[in-house]
Amino acid sequence: MPNDAAYNANAEELRQFLEQIEAGEAEKKDAAEQIKDIYSEAKARGYDSAVLRKIVALRKRDKDDVAEEEAILELYKSALGMG
Repeated sequence: MPNDAAYNANAEELRQFLEQIEAGEAEKKDAAEQIKDIYSEAKARGYDSAVLRKIVALRKRDKDDVAEEEAILELYKSALGMG
């Protein structure tokens, strides 16, 4: 069994990590609630929440990847007579 001094130091360090994780989780929850409120406000003003979410996802991605995907989508749609 480890000596008491080492055990106490490790226990304190572990407690600090857990407290930091819990604080981060609380911040994440608050941020998620704020984002939900923003989507609700946008929807109330007539914006489509699903489209806004798609745009947010697109803005996170690499522009070249998005352009390539859109080009392939247009090719497939054209092949199917959809556009």
